[in-house]
Amino acid sequence: MRRNHSASGCAAIRERGPALGGFKDFIMRGNLVELAVAFIMATSFAAVVTAFTNIILEIIAKAGGAPNFDEWAPGGFTTVGPFLTAVVAFLILAFVVYFGIVKPYEAVKARMVTPAEEAAAETAEEIALLREIRDSLRPGNQA
Repeated sequence: MRRNHSASGCAAIRERGPALGGFKDFIMRGNLVELAVAFIMATSFAAVVTAFTNIILEIIAKAGGAPNFDEWAPGGFTTVGPFLTAVVAFLILAFVVYFGIVKPYEAVKARMVTPAEEAAAETAEEIALLREIRDSLRPGNQA
């Protein structure tokens, strides 16, 4: 018997049983999609940060010499130089990310949070505490 392939893909998955239905649920889970988007954005952002770090390294090189230790091999250890270059690049990257992204983000976030939102969060915490006290004072909860 020939199947009608014009039906939706979801109907075909439902016909095949719970295993594929579970797979569909897994794939369509919101966290997985959000994680995929975050990964794609992080990869793109890494390219931007790397390019910006290279600009900073170039400025440092023009100002006082290249911070490139790749050829330095104290005691014949050829891996020390590249390691130091990676450390310098990491420190520059951390500086750029902290002062170029984290600090401005925190400043904008502080301006965006309204006092009403803060009060609502405090009120919710107080209500939870009052409920806990109420529940502990109920008869039958005595130790």
